[in-house]
Amino acid sequence: MSNADRHRLITKVVRDSGGATVHELAELTGASEMTIRRDLDTLAAQGVLERVRGGARTLLLRGEEPPFALRAHEAVAAKQRIAAEVSARIADGESVLLDSGTTCLEVARLLRERAVTVMPLSLQAIHLLGETPGPATLMVPGGRPRAAEGALTGPLTLASLAAVRFDTAVIGCCGLTAADGLTAYDLDDAAVKKAGIASARRVIVAADGSKLGHTAYAYVGPSTLLHALVTDTTAPADEVTALEGTGTAVQSV
Repeated sequence: MSNADRHRLITKVVRDSGGATVHELAELTGASEMTIRRDLDTLAAQGVLERVRGGARTLLLRGEEPPFALRAHEAVAAKQRIAAEVSARIADGESVLLDSGTTCLEVARLLRERAVTVMPLSLQAIHLLGETPGPATLMVPGGRPRAAEGALTGPLTLASLAAVRFDTAVIGCCGLTAADGLTAYDLDDAAVKKAGIASARRVIVAADGSKLGHTAYAYVGPSTLLHALVTDTTAPADEVTALEGTGTAVQSV
């Protein structure tokens, strides 16, 4: 493989996946790790990608949201572990705002068996919490569901959040870094997350490790707004350390 072909392949892989390690790129191209390091230094100097410890990451923002139906089948075991840890942090009697997304849906499965008051921000979680009688008290917000996602957005959702104060907001995550903070793919979704954070005394972010180290298009707020992050062991260690440095308590499960 020529240098030019190898550079094109590396650029495509890093762009499509968001990042790659030196070892992964060496296996893919058949080149030595020393050669890959030189390639990455060259591409970084050209402004094609960003060099990070052990590899590289894309300079492009993540602007396209994977479909909910696809995400629902990804990292299921990790999301269930995250949900169990989040549920354990919530006491009986609390009022809880529950964000949209697949990880928060796993939290909903556990909270429906708890003596808590829950306002979910997705049609999927509303259906889950309302389908069978249980100890949880369901509060249904207004709003317009986003197509295929079921996430509630718009002025009625924002008005619902402004009318209530929650003990805990469990917030999902499209992207999270210490430098760029919490981000989402959709501007309306970002506005709902902002309102949810503002209406709660405590903010717990529930996000699997793939979300850390990435930045999406719509800005929600700095990581300093977050009291705790529950993630899994695939989260990049350097990003976990950086988030802890901003005051966020991080628990990997």
